[in-house]
Amino acid sequence: MISAHAKDSFERIFRKAAQARLPMNAGDLCEIASIAEADSGATRDTQVVVLTISSIVFRLLLILHFDEDDTTRRYYLNDADERPFEEAFLEICNLCCGAMNQELLRYFPDLGMSTPYVLNARCLPHLHELKPALLSSYSVVLNGDARLAATVCVCAHAPLDFVADTSAVEETSGELELF
Repeated sequence: MISAHAKDSFERIFRKAAQARLPMNAGDLCEIASIAEADSGATRDTQVVVLTISSIVFRLLLILHFDEDDTTRRYYLNDADERPFEEAFLEICNLCCGAMNQELLRYFPDLGMSTPYVLNARCLPHLHELKPALLSSYSVVLNGDARLAATVCVCAHAPLDFVADTSAVEETSGELELF
């Protein structure tokens, strides 16, 4: 139901958004590699942040896997930051999903985006029950130290074919978009 062009476009849109929004600083290294679902490195304590982008023809779930360990906490919270880790991390996840949403709006003008919510990673094997047309997982390493994983799950409600042009330079600087 999803063409090879559309699958490739979703992957490129995810990679561009992750590169732009998951690092804390513009100069930080963000390495993204495709992985098999079983290799996500999930532990018993791994949690996931789930965000949804919905349109008339598809529903996309962006799932960011994390362990709230010292390395990840240090990466996303500086010493002066008094916010809880989850609050800071959810904001970053929301920015990443928002960047994907902005790219997808070029091709699908009827999009809506959910607020992020946190679940235990043990729910991930149940994604197959959604009968996704696309399910891909990635390892994300920030500055060679902080480790995340990501899953992009797309359920199509109609035939889906588009080719995303992700070469355009993003000119926004994090301003708030109201719906």
